[in-house]
Amino acid sequence: MAKKNSARGSRYEKEPKEFEEEVLQIDRVTRVVKGGRRLRFRCLVAIGDKKGRVGIGIGKSSEVVGGIKKAITRAKKALINVPITDTDTIPHEIKIKHKAARLFIMPASPGTGVIAGGALRKILNLAGVKNVLSKSYGTNNKVVTAQASIIALQKLRPVRKSKKDNEQKRESAEKEMENKTPIEAKKSQEKTEPRVKEEKN
Repeated sequence: MAKKNSARGSRYEKEPKEFEEEVLQIDRVTRVVKGGRRLRFRCLVAIGDKKGRVGIGIGKSSEVVGGIKKAITRAKKALINVPITDTDTIPHEIKIKHKAARLFIMPASPGTGVIAGGALRKILNLAGVKNVLSKSYGTNNKVVTAQASIIALQKLRPVRKSKKDNEQKRESAEKEMENKTPIEAKKSQEKTEPRVKEEKN
């Protein structure tokens, strides 16, 4: 009997989720209609894979679980890519104003941690940023702050590769050419070098 139970347990093992979910806010909202007021729940959810992808979504439903599910599906459709450096920080500082929210985010050295609060902290954690400094001014509304933080992360420019990286690539390519046979080396040179058309006399 123990074998059967173990087999049943293995069937219902949960698959690892692609994104981690974080509920930022749950509010009760009412809509006035002819018959009276209808009560619903508004859920603000952030999702991310901690590898540079993050998104937020808002869902409304008569039940909290239904609102969270709607918010997650909308967040998956609104994912953005966040450029992250080798030191797990953002490439440059950024200031942004969105509605009544003002955010200032700047990179930090390794070991600093995420110095942020509210919705911005959770969104940065889900994006995979581990070292950052930030300050939030203006409104304390989590919906507006979350929208402003997504816009700020979306405006970050990716890191440009330095000259040292290019030199290392050239050195590695030269070593590969040395290890190859002369026939293979000629073929690779023909692929890389542009073909020059012969002019007819």
